[in-house]
Amino acid sequence: MPVEIEFLYDFGGPNSWFVHRAIPAIEAAGKVKFRYVPVLLGGIFKATGNQPPLMSYGHVTSKVAYDRLEMERFMARHHITGFQFNPHFPVNTLLAMRGAVAAERLGCGPAYREAIYTALWQDGLKLDDPAVWAEVLAEAGLDAAALGAAVEDPEVKAALVASTESAVARGAFGVPTFFLGNEMWFGKDRLRDCVEAAGD
Repeated sequence: MPVEIEFLYDFGGPNSWFVHRAIPAIEAAGKVKFRYVPVLLGGIFKATGNQPPLMSYGHVTSKVAYDRLEMERFMARHHITGFQFNPHFPVNTLLAMRGAVAAERLGCGPAYREAIYTALWQDGLKLDDPAVWAEVLAEAGLDAAALGAAVEDPEVKAALVASTESAVARGAFGVPTFFLGNEMWFGKDRLRDCVEAAGD
């Protein structure tokens, strides 16, 4: 049986998209299986005092350039194409992440994640606009009306809060974060380390 790795994600940053794109080929090897765990990155930042990278070191030109180089290396290693930095960044992801919880409950989690990730980091859409969000879902063949109703469900809202609080309690301070049992790895560049540890 494949070993399960928890993937804590928020759609709002490109690094989670890179991991999402790398996962299918990794899973195809049959050694690991990823379980997507939606969290609200803004909530994690608020709880931990962390900041988005561009706020904390956006003035350090050489570090920004190096981060871009690491993005390019990661894409090359995992044969990822199609990336476009979202012109509306930062995008408020509260609606999208509540939608992720709702989609899991409605049985369309994978299709929902694919639609949202593509819209944000390939098509460059403004997904904190409810009309744009609904249009993306409809074009992906998802029930936009049902998902739109579900994101207003108090249980869905509470589930996202609980998932975010649990992530913080376990030591998460950003995304992408991976858990193999109780052991944590942070960042797309630790994905390979986590997968290797799962095979030990």
